[in-house]
Amino acid sequence: MIYTVTCNPALDYVIGVKSLETGATNRAVSEQLLPGGKGLNVSTILQHLGVDNIALGFIAGFTGEEVRRTFEAMGGRSDFIELKEGFSRINVKIKSDLETEINAAGPVIDSRALGQLMEKLNLLQDGDMLVLAGSIPASLPDTLYRDIMKMLSRRNIKIVVDAAKELLVNVLPHRPFLVKPNSHELEEIFDVKLRTREEAALYGRKLQEMGAVNVLVSMAGEGAVLLAESGEVLMSRVPRGKVRNSVGAGDSMVAGFLAGWCERGDYAHAFKMGISAGSASAFSDLLATKEEICRVYDSFEISQ
Repeated sequence: MIYTVTCNPALDYVIGVKSLETGATNRAVSEQLLPGGKGLNVSTILQHLGVDNIALGFIAGFTGEEVRRTFEAMGGRSDFIELKEGFSRINVKIKSDLETEINAAGPVIDSRALGQLMEKLNLLQDGDMLVLAGSIPASLPDTLYRDIMKMLSRRNIKIVVDAAKELLVNVLPHRPFLVKPNSHELEEIFDVKLRTREEAALYGRKLQEMGAVNVLVSMAGEGAVLLAESGEVLMSRVPRGKVRNSVGAGDSMVAGFLAGWCERGDYAHAFKMGISAGSASAFSDLLATKEEICRVYDSFEISQ
């Protein structure tokens, strides 16, 4: 079983306006309410690809109930922890000439709720997979991902970490199965500027030397790089398509990679599935369907 953890799920209020004008009244031409959060996005794409999974995390108030309702209405399975106070955040995504986001802070997560999450995670068994995705709210310890990995270190559980800066670096000694920094996050970690896939591969290798088993680097228009446990270095340009939406593309890449790995246990296939899912979501108004992902998969080749 694959489990995903989203510490701070949200309702994404997606609003389309013809041309956003600050300091003026803007009229929406479209609007949607969707469950949001990196782990939930991973779970959604996995579900689209027919990979069974359960989403874990914290919800609160009427917005939390709507996160659960919309997520499960889309076919997702959840085991959320309900907080007694506050309400889950609403993130505003404005689609216009440029994409603009306003992300709220979210509720306070107390020690009792954190203990419940750790109890659920402590039930994971050998052979399970766990995805730790996104930032950690200020009310939780910034060592949370590392603490989870330490707790599960004696079990054969493949753990994926999709986080930035210290959150990512701190887990590397515990040998996560996969980390997925984007090029900007890799630049921040090593205080460098990356322009090519070859340069990204060089610094991705450093993350491997620090403990990561596999490193998947997304580079937006420059494509992606995978440094695999096998020693392979796989690279790909961006598949052809019109970018319509950047929200969730990186999460889709993680989900596609895991789906491909579970299907064949082959890094080249997993890498191509990751790129296909990430690109298909970027080419779509919403998170990609299986049909959209398969169409992109058939449209390009990767290099070694």
